[in-house]
Amino acid sequence: MDLLKLEFSWLDAIDLLIVIVLVIQLYRLLKGSLAFNIFLGLCVIYAIYFLVKALHMTILTSILQNIINVGIIAIIVIFQPEIRKFLLVLGKKTPLSKDSFFTKLFLPDKFKSYKEEEAIINEITLAATHLAQKRTGALIVIANTYRVKFDTASSINIDANISAKLIESIFSKESPLHDGGLIIVGNKMLAAKVILPVSENPNLPTRIGLRHRSAVGITEHSDNLAIIVSEERGTISVAQDGVLSMDISPEELKVKLYEVMVDGIS
Repeated sequence: MDLLKLEFSWLDAIDLLIVIVLVIQLYRLLKGSLAFNIFLGLCVIYAIYFLVKALHMTILTSILQNIINVGIIAIIVIFQPEIRKFLLVLGKKTPLSKDSFFTKLFLPDKFKSYKEEEAIINEITLAATHLAQKRTGALIVIANTYRVKFDTASSINIDANISAKLIESIFSKESPLHDGGLIIVGNKMLAAKVILPVSENPNLPTRIGLRHRSAVGITEHSDNLAIIVSEERGTISVAQDGVLSMDISPEELKVKLYEVMVDGIS
């Protein structure tokens, strides 16, 4: 009797590697969210389906088959935010993305001066430092596009140049604009008193308040950076890609701003 020979080519290795990378990225996106439990539930349904099909249980197989057929549409609806974030991660890794070696090597403006960006970074860092020292709460969102979505009904349009003193005055406790977030796009402060979506991530620290949860929420499904100044602790934190980094120094904040505002466009 001839033994079954398994052929494993380099194409199979690439195929397996791609699947592993996709699964790891999917796990990272869903880990810690309510969608992760839903994903596990769907995996259980599929496992039961293959089991009853192998056991030739006709009625259960038919029922589960119909559930699975409808489930494809349900998956798209339920996991819409996660799918968008997953595609955003993939877009960052493509050869034509702004962070890729190909883009940096062949696109023009390689020797552009970033004096304006450096001045803006210094102003934002200075404002956050002063607010933290005075224990004045603040939430600043650094958006990468003017098409950033927020509630325009409750927000106040500013369209002003970025200034540390102006940022501090906006979040002053006597200011009518201190509630909500401040949206910064490019070299402009776009709007203040912005209501932001609140994260539902159950793994966030229980001690954090609405300001920190809103910062995480605005970065979970968009390529933004959120800066939070804690009114209670007088500390600076940042949120990016749905991940909260707490109690960072002004120097660490400046490095993070450089990554977003300078390295991100170089």
